[in-house]
Amino acid sequence: MRQTWDEYFMTIAHQVATRSTCLRRQVGAVAVSASRRILGTGYNGALPGVRHCEETGCLREQMGIPSGQRQEMCRAQHAEANVCNFAARHGMALEGATMYVTAQPCTMCVKAMVTSGIRRVVFDSDYPDALACDLAREAGMELIRYTDIMHNA
Repeated sequence: MRQTWDEYFMTIAHQVATRSTCLRRQVGAVAVSASRRILGTGYNGALPGVRHCEETGCLREQMGIPSGQRQEMCRAQHAEANVCNFAARHGMALEGATMYVTAQPCTMCVKAMVTSGIRRVVFDSDYPDALACDLAREAGMELIRYTDIMHNA
């Protein structure tokens, strides 16, 4: 049976997540245009030229920071931010795009996506960040749980 577009792009996001160097959670993201063309992919991992957590250990674990708190205290950049930054670096507009992400975006990533013009985000697993949901809703960015789409298909 042929996959729906949402299934297809979420499958790709999960494949992208396999490149992650995060020791806690592997996340992948895919930005897709309204015409269903992939604009970019990203995964959570160390910044270019910076040692990976596989080498240094997890700063968040070392500091005892729980998931969903103090996202800035990490050597890595989140998958969604990586897509937004890649697009900006290469002069690619994300206006009106959909982002497929393997985990619910955090507040910092919602800010980056809203500013980049992403209008719809389909995410797979939950992440404990209520502010991210509030900001997305207020900005008019649609946050959709992937399982909700699959149940309504």
